[in-house]
Amino acid sequence: MSSVTQSAAPRAAARASTREWIAVSASMIGAFMAILNIQITNASLLDIEGGIGTGVDNGAWISTAYLIGEIIVIPLTDYLSRVFSFRRYILVNSILFPLFSIACAFTHDLGSMIAMRALQGFAGGILIPMAFTMVLTKLPKPQQPIGLALFAIAVTFAPAIGPTIGGYLTENYGWQTIFYVNAVPSAVMVVALAFTLDPSPMRLDLLKEGDWAGVVTMAIGLAAFQTVLEEGNKDDWFASPFILRLAIVAAVFLTAFVVIELTVEKPLINLRLLKQRNFGIGVLANTLVGFALFGTVYILPQYLGQVQRYNAEQTGNVLAWTGLPQLLLIPLVPLMMKRWDARYIAFVGISVFAASCFMNITLSLDNSGDQFFIPNVVRAIGQALVLTPISAITTGAIAPSEAGAASGLSNMMRNLGGAVGTATLSTVLTKREQFHSNIIGQSITLTRDEVRARLEQMTDYFMAHGIADRAAATAKAVGQLGAVVKRQALIMGFSDTFAVIGVILSVAAVAVLLARKSGLGAGAAGAH
Repeated sequence: MSSVTQSAAPRAAARASTREWIAVSASMIGAFMAILNIQITNASLLDIEGGIGTGVDNGAWISTAYLIGEIIVIPLTDYLSRVFSFRRYILVNSILFPLFSIACAFTHDLGSMIAMRALQGFAGGILIPMAFTMVLTKLPKPQQPIGLALFAIAVTFAPAIGPTIGGYLTENYGWQTIFYVNAVPSAVMVVALAFTLDPSPMRLDLLKEGDWAGVVTMAIGLAAFQTVLEEGNKDDWFASPFILRLAIVAAVFLTAFVVIELTVEKPLINLRLLKQRNFGIGVLANTLVGFALFGTVYILPQYLGQVQRYNAEQTGNVLAWTGLPQLLLIPLVPLMMKRWDARYIAFVGISVFAASCFMNITLSLDNSGDQFFIPNVVRAIGQALVLTPISAITTGAIAPSEAGAASGLSNMMRNLGGAVGTATLSTVLTKREQFHSNIIGQSITLTRDEVRARLEQMTDYFMAHGIADRAAATAKAVGQLGAVVKRQALIMGFSDTFAVIGVILSVAAVAVLLARKSGLGAGAAGAH
């Protein structure tokens, strides 16, 4: 058991000391930076791809490699923190995280960038569940909603503000600078944790008891699964032998992993925690919210870049309004939880989040940055009300001794939901664009007077602007009309992706109502 867990006892009426709050706050810096770096490259991918000389199809791996590293290491964190001691493990990775980040800025090809991003994700991934564990083990029950609110800022504000920071730095100082932003916050975090966490001996004997079969099957299964998600749409899914083989590998190894975890005496991930009603429902809601959180931060920059031709900084400025209001609202959520049931707060938050997505299902060419202001503010309000009460529902009945395992499983599933969401929405966008293109194309025929008139008008325009040959001008007019159809189909495809996110969130909203009343909900301070 980690030193944090050992020192944590249920202190019903106790208040956390200043030293404990400094430790918790420092760990939140780590969680914020780790989650920020999932999305910080999103608005800058074209610039990075140009800088390292890779194609557009491969550039997504710059984000995916980091996410794979995080997803694999998050469930390992509880076990490794017991082996090497909580303090030593978090400090070492807090140092490695900015070093691998800076190394990304010096890469010159896709292979080295993927390697450095994966290592950065592997080091940063441990910072997320450890921050969550600190809340559950360092703070008494009455003060945990405040800690969960800090964690919510990291989880929901960081993805929203990531493209804004990345876009600004890329446009003004070059894409390399987005990998330097971790240096100073990480230094502050290391110093604070070094002075506030008590040292404890390593337990290297636990290496003999490790669930190594679980580690191997999980790592291979998740890596294969994430690769299928990332590459599947580009390679036409199971029509590709490579994708088919990878999908079989993922299915076999993940099935073996689940069987192992349910049968071994000391599992890597305690899947039996899912039998607890609130924890199971909380993890489900967390996964679906992860789908939506990462999905919206992926889809909106894609729309602004592909349809409206926004650059990285312009895209970041639009997304900023999804993040900034959360800084004002999230600190108020613990006060709300003292008055109202956490389930109802989560339901309202998820419903508002869903409503913001449904506001974007009638996109047109006129929808640019200004038109996203109100939906983004509504989305920010909803997101601010989501994570703290969901975390309270999920962890309300979790004992301190199970905090690490619960944290690893919950955070892994949210990030995995985000990975699935990004891949799913990419596929939905492609398929729905093709569908709408076919539907629109059926009505654009030369048998229609208005189509012939439009082609004549465009042909005359091109002939008046330098094309002497009428046949060449007509061909260019047909091509231009095809581009208009494709662009309109693309816009309608983006509308459909927002509808999918809205439906997913509607399911999550209903799910949280099925949970039992949490001890961290209304009246938590008095209840404990």
